[in-house]
Amino acid sequence: MNPNAIFNIQDEASFEAVTFQTFQHQFENNRTYRSFCDLLYVHPSEITKIEDIPFLPIQFFKSHEIVSNHHSVQETFTSSGTTGSTPSKHLVTDIAIYEESYRKGFEYFYGNIEEYVVLALLPNYLERKDSSLVYMANDLIKRSKHAESGFYLDDLKGLTEKLTKLDQEGQKVLLIGVSFALLDLIETTQFQLKHTIIMETGGMKGRRKEMIRAELHQQLCKGFGVNKIHSEYGMTELLSQGYSNGDGIFKTPPWMKIFTRDPEDALTLQPKGKSGGINVIDLANINSCAFIATQDLGKVYTDNTFEILGRFDHSDIRGCNLMVF
Repeated sequence: MNPNAIFNIQDEASFEAVTFQTFQHQFENNRTYRSFCDLLYVHPSEITKIEDIPFLPIQFFKSHEIVSNHHSVQETFTSSGTTGSTPSKHLVTDIAIYEESYRKGFEYFYGNIEEYVVLALLPNYLERKDSSLVYMANDLIKRSKHAESGFYLDDLKGLTEKLTKLDQEGQKVLLIGVSFALLDLIETTQFQLKHTIIMETGGMKGRRKEMIRAELHQQLCKGFGVNKIHSEYGMTELLSQGYSNGDGIFKTPPWMKIFTRDPEDALTLQPKGKSGGINVIDLANINSCAFIATQDLGKVYTDNTFEILGRFDHSDIRGCNLMVF
């Protein structure tokens, strides 16, 4: 299968065509996914629409090697997890596909990366190895070709001075940061930024009390002096990202699509507009598994935008525990 076909998708018909090819490829070459499909008595010859393709529970990335070819592993991305928990591992056999996915995805929503100074405030990710987010941010920093671009770990004073200076100069800036670190930053300084995009990448990672998105964004808007907070939706198990330019409403690139499943029947997809478990088709996952049932709760709208409403608890995804881990 030609991976370049993934990034040439322009419409629903081409998305469906590549999706069926991907399902056939992974059914034949991914032992774990094949076993999962067999237990559900699902065969590619019986699939007539993409909604009937089985979605692999995301927990399998913790317990199995999810690969769809026999090539050597070039990168292993791991999740942060909580203390004592088993991290997810995403075995990447072609890192160029990940690079193409996030580069094209960023350009699709934000334009040329060289227009931005990229500042990354990702302390908890920098403190460990094998973070796919750090890999992406590092590459975007390099591709921005601005000497001012870079990572910040604990130097909030230096970051404050850099942000203020660049914004006053009229330079477009992307500040991408984990939520707790962005809150730490605005507790030291109140900004009034006019040329800066603030993009949060997710939760408190045990550093602060969790808060709902509306409350978090309200505090960040006030602290940075901006009207909207952007967000990135990604995870270790995905090689593509969704982006929100405000209000927590996400869009995906053409090779990624979101569905919701019935919380009480994990094998049944719901119509748009109903909240449920988030299922993802990420065709950039051609060499692992492109069909994933996440532990996020959300809602998909008629225009294919979506929002995240929360997460399942530790009871995991009911109805999907068909294989012994």
